[in-house]
Amino acid sequence: MSNLKGRVAVVTGGSRDIGRAIAIKLAHLGAKVVVNYFNSEEGANKTVKEILETGGEAVAIKADVSQLNQIEDLKNQTIAAFGKQVDILVNNAGGLFARRTLEQFDEAFFDLVIGVNFKSTVFVSQAFESLMGEGGAIVNISSQAARDGGGGGSTLYASSKGAVTTFTRAMAKELGPKGIRVNAVCPGLIGTKFHDDFTKDEIREKVAASTPLRREGAAEEVADLVAYLVSDEASFINGNNIDINGGLAFS
Repeated sequence: MSNLKGRVAVVTGGSRDIGRAIAIKLAHLGAKVVVNYFNSEEGANKTVKEILETGGEAVAIKADVSQLNQIEDLKNQTIAAFGKQVDILVNNAGGLFARRTLEQFDEAFFDLVIGVNFKSTVFVSQAFESLMGEGGAIVNISSQAARDGGGGGSTLYASSKGAVTTFTRAMAKELGPKGIRVNAVCPGLIGTKFHDDFTKDEIREKVAASTPLRREGAAEEVADLVAYLVSDEASFINGNNIDINGGLAFS
């Protein structure tokens, strides 16, 4: 895989789980990494510390990426840390927050889920696209839920990730002529705090057993795919939403 030395990467929601694994992987390949976080300051600092201890470069920057003024602050702090060129953007920030049925929705819950999962992807991309040039790469983190509607009580989450999937295709067309590639990865059951918090053990066991590989995925496996998509080896891959679910669902 290509050495990413000299490139600057921004990873939203980079303090834990898949985001943390992506930040560490990109740094291992030589990128200077901005680890964005909102609530998980301890996790972000731990991620940066691990990167620094292995000879990499990274900074942790707090920002609620569902808020436009904080996205602008994230952009300004990134420029202050690593300069005015960003080569890689990973829109990873997201969450389920709670499992709720249609009758349990209210406007605040709608705004929270759509804001963190989809609004953030749109406006972080808008902010950082202006710093990207030929060879830039954006990877959005979608979900298997975008394809199958998700599990019980995840209607808004699945719908927001479906929007991310469509946005990825649209941006690939819009930004491709500028030499900026846009792709998404769509994880299935990955062993993370997300499922620790929101998925019952018996459901996880059932889904893993239904997967041809008979197991959950690991955050590091998603990070490996993201690293490939931002590398020079993937220079003609654009507009794809790539499944990573052990064969449970595929195009």
